[in-house]
Amino acid sequence: MALTVDTTRASAPAGLISGPMVWNGLLIAALLLLPLVAPRYWIYFAGLLGINVIATQGLNIMMGYTGLLSLGHAAFVGVGAYTVALAQTYLGLPFWITIPLAGVSAAVIGAAFGLPSLRIRGLYLVIATLAAQFILTFVFVHWQSVTNGDVGLPVRPAMVFGYALNNETRIYYLILAVVVFLMIFARNVIKSRVGRAFIAIRERDLTAQVLGVEIVTFKLVAFALGSFYAGVAGGLLAYFNQFVNPEQFGLLLSVFFLSAVIVGGMGSILGAILGAAFMTLLPEVLRESSLLFGEVFQIDLGTVLTPLRETIFGLLMVSFLIFEPRGLAQLWKRAKHKFSPGRSG
Repeated sequence: MALTVDTTRASAPAGLISGPMVWNGLLIAALLLLPLVAPRYWIYFAGLLGINVIATQGLNIMMGYTGLLSLGHAAFVGVGAYTVALAQTYLGLPFWITIPLAGVSAAVIGAAFGLPSLRIRGLYLVIATLAAQFILTFVFVHWQSVTNGDVGLPVRPAMVFGYALNNETRIYYLILAVVVFLMIFARNVIKSRVGRAFIAIRERDLTAQVLGVEIVTFKLVAFALGSFYAGVAGGLLAYFNQFVNPEQFGLLLSVFFLSAVIVGGMGSILGAILGAAFMTLLPEVLRESSLLFGEVFQIDLGTVLTPLRETIFGLLMVSFLIFEPRGLAQLWKRAKHKFSPGRSG
């Protein structure tokens, strides 16, 4: 009787190595090597993208996974930024304390403003979070003895082992480390009992309550966790810009994050990343396009496209809601399936 070798099992490890692990490894390697090959402007741009990814993921936890629509997300980013500026200015705290403190401060305030979600939802919740946006912006502007009003507050560069993160490359690596950690943390939360409770509330909160989900607790946890991400993003933004000003956290920024979640795909970790990347790149693409067409046709398109930025955001949201509700994440899955080597037919 001849002996046979199970070649399928023998080749399994090689298949695993050549799968998603390879792509993830290549992506991380590319991100680590980016500052060595890219111009300073693109390193700056990548740092800003990382901050937007964190904030968008926070809104995705609230809106995409739990169904709690918020138009006050930019204000929670502002809470984190001002926490860093004030903690550094008045208490002299280092960044490894101020960044978590920024997240906690935003989480507490976000949970407080999330209390109306226990009784209201839909349009009424949108109005409540919009009120949070206006209230916190009013505080940023008019509590001048603390926030310095419209003038804003300077922020000194973060210090790591005696090195000041005072240029694009150094702050980029800090942002990258925080992004990787928070994306992994979000993925683990969504796969846990907490994440399943979020999804149950999103689908139908009354049914979730019948199944034993503590609606009050998990709605507040969703608001707190999403606001925590926003606060961390705000704290990094303060170190990134080395300056905090109320104009940075207006309603348009909340619309930006909302657009990123919808365009990327609600209820998807990857979708929040893709949506943030798309919406961060969009103004740059518009700017480069206006310059290109301006040179060719001798027309200053910048004066035309810049005021249309909000309109373009709105059109993108409506288009994705109509034609691809699951966003860029679903398009990515389709493309990956279509070009997969193992796909038959």
